[in-house]
Amino acid sequence: MVGDIYMSAGRKVNTLSQHWCTPQKYVEAVKEMFNNNIELDPCSNVFSIVDAGVEYMLPENDGLSETWNFRTIYVNPPYGADRIKGTTIKNWLRKCVEAHKKYGSEVLALIPVATNTAHWKYYVFGEATSICFLYDTRLKFIINGDDDNKGAPMACCMVYWGNNISKFQSIFLKFGAVVNTKNLIGREIGKEKEKCSLFQEEEFIVAQSFA
Repeated sequence: MVGDIYMSAGRKVNTLSQHWCTPQKYVEAVKEMFNNNIELDPCSNVFSIVDAGVEYMLPENDGLSETWNFRTIYVNPPYGADRIKGTTIKNWLRKCVEAHKKYGSEVLALIPVATNTAHWKYYVFGEATSICFLYDTRLKFIINGDDDNKGAPMACCMVYWGNNISKFQSIFLKFGAVVNTKNLIGREIGKEKEKCSLFQEEEFIVAQSFA
């Protein structure tokens, strides 16, 4: 993941280029989940230790415009907004959902817990089959190849779009609370529809960033 040094839940404009890589323990868990075969990492970087079969290297390659037709996909997306490309974390989560639905891909994504945001309402709740809310007080990403840091300031989770829910639970339960959300798929969640759309929220976020 290439992200803003001021980590966010997809609310800030990207101003500094920093490589925030998945910690070793979670890379190992993802590999265990995928039988040591991560076929695609669509937002990799030079410091990544994921070692997927295919890696779209940011910022040189735009992983959002490339094919995601792979059986197993691991995503540690940019958490901030990209002012130049006009993309946010919601674009990456949408690709996760599309890959699972279109290709039958098994997808895992390490993202901030932001249940009040539109991208969670559109692409996590009602779409993902399980979520592990990680217990790390401050998750220590590998930043530009170095894991000696204070850690991320926000809570994070591992989201799963896939069919092997029992395996996901058995692997990730040691890292936090695992919730089976499969029963929410296809259901209308919340008593009242949000007045603002996903794209209206995004416009507000970008406008706020320039205020």
